[in-house]
Amino acid sequence: MIDLIVSQGRVADRAARMIEGAARTARAVEERYGLSARYIGTPAPAVTDDWTESLPQARETLLGMARAVTESLDSGNLPILLNNTCSVSLATLPVVAQRYPDAVVLYIDAHGDFNTPVTTDTGYLGGMVLSGACGLWDSGHGAGLKPEQAVLVGTRDVDPVERTLIEDAGVRIIPPSQTTAESVLAATDGAPVWIHIDWDVMDPGAVPADYTVPDGLLPAQIRAIFDAIPRERLIGVELAEFNAPMDEEQIQQALAVILDMVSPALAAA
Repeated sequence: MIDLIVSQGRVADRAARMIEGAARTARAVEERYGLSARYIGTPAPAVTDDWTESLPQARETLLGMARAVTESLDSGNLPILLNNTCSVSLATLPVVAQRYPDAVVLYIDAHGDFNTPVTTDTGYLGGMVLSGACGLWDSGHGAGLKPEQAVLVGTRDVDPVERTLIEDAGVRIIPPSQTTAESVLAATDGAPVWIHIDWDVMDPGAVPADYTVPDGLLPAQIRAIFDAIPRERLIGVELAEFNAPMDEEQIQQALAVILDMVSPALAAA
């Protein structure tokens, strides 16, 4: 059984249409698969602020998302999370690590998200997500993910200091040119799998996102990953950072691409 969980509170959003993007994706999934989503958090305007401000503002939304994922996993269900930003994973990945200590997290993102409060030069909470889940700094929402069980997929925009942190911690990277069903499946090594996707991992144009970087993954590569992971090993999926356009036709085109890419997880549950 699928639990569709949607983050609707601001969690360090700097772009105005991320919350709307999560909601629109949820409605598209609800309509196609006959699901009923659980919406968590109250929308608030996007702001370019520092993590010291955005993290406490997001507290209630983060706690609510953590509770929802905990309840879903404890019920033996498949949580499908539609997140406005990657920062939501500060609360969800520690739950995954606690419930499935041997799980591999496929962190499919153009960026490493492995900076810390000491190394960040932007102050952006979203750039410190995976490092927080791995315990390099204390977000107040837990940790416990073993760095060697995190795999950065499609990652290509990493700060020099951040890269050192990634290498020292033992986080693996599969760059876009090497992202195949075979390489990703081999990296999971038979373990339970949690899939996190930031849509900026895509080659710009397929799915509107913030912080896009050239030379990214193609929809067929994402679809191949979902096709390759055995359903019995998939323990959850979170999709983040769909920056919904104002044009309705563009929204529908993007949603069609998203639903096609992740359909193996939705159809098999």
